[in-house]
Amino acid sequence: MKLLLIDGHYYVYRSFFAIPNLSNSRGEPTNAILGFTKTVRRMLKDLQPEMGAVFWDEGLPQKRVALQPAYKETRKEMPLPMIPQLDFIQNLTPLMGFTNISLPNTEADDLMGCYAIAAARQGYEVILATNDKDLFQLVTEKVKVYTTAKADLASPKDTYALLGEQEVLAKWDVPPALIGDVLAIAGDSVDNIPGAGIGRKAAAALVREHGGLEALLNNLESVKSPRSREKLFAARDQILQNRKMVELDCDTNLPVPLDELQIKPDYAALLNVLEKSEIKSVLQEVRDEQARAGLTHQSELAL
Repeated sequence: MKLLLIDGHYYVYRSFFAIPNLSNSRGEPTNAILGFTKTVRRMLKDLQPEMGAVFWDEGLPQKRVALQPAYKETRKEMPLPMIPQLDFIQNLTPLMGFTNISLPNTEADDLMGCYAIAAARQGYEVILATNDKDLFQLVTEKVKVYTTAKADLASPKDTYALLGEQEVLAKWDVPPALIGDVLAIAGDSVDNIPGAGIGRKAAAALVREHGGLEALLNNLESVKSPRSREKLFAARDQILQNRKMVELDCDTNLPVPLDELQIKPDYAALLNVLEKSEIKSVLQEVRDEQARAGLTHQSELAL
């Protein structure tokens, strides 16, 4: 079984800024709605998963804020035209067949990690649709990252890629399990996690050379560059704190059981909502899909 786990807020934001100044005849903004709908439908075509869920941030984990009170403080407020579209999309995703999953004071990447690990243990093929750096730590033989970024495509003819262990190694210069060690040194400006003044490439080289962060910090005298050695000595406590910040919290009980994540579109309701919101470019596509699904169902009944 193939399980698709989607980082909801990432794709809403990406869609909002990719398609500017789009609204329906009532003047309601629809750019994020259109982009998100087309993106998820593209994932369905590319991957053909049997199961799926969309994950949403719902506040910040207290343990990360306690460690670093400035965590994510530099993030800008959500643009006002996006707010009603986010609500609309969260109501739309179940009609597309996906389960919405979130928990109070919990970030989407932690929940995605919980599901990815649990599903991989049960033999599922897991696809993470995200751009979150932390989630690359989860990549294994059973867990891959879906991307449409041109830099990640094997050839100009490709439209998407699934990043496995070898692709992540090539992208990060370390195996997935050591990405958290790299981020602990380099920091993450997006999440306002301060680094040690060492860039990601240099941090990866240090981690790779010593086999991991713990071995590196326990043997700083062996670091060849005096400047890097000095920075690591000065930022040792910050680095150790950062390592806790970037570690995914995958101990949460699954709020929705895995076997309840079958993708089951409600075509009638979906078409009704798309018509009312005037998302015309996907209407015929959904109608055709509904017709095919109806024929398949009739064939199954005949058997």
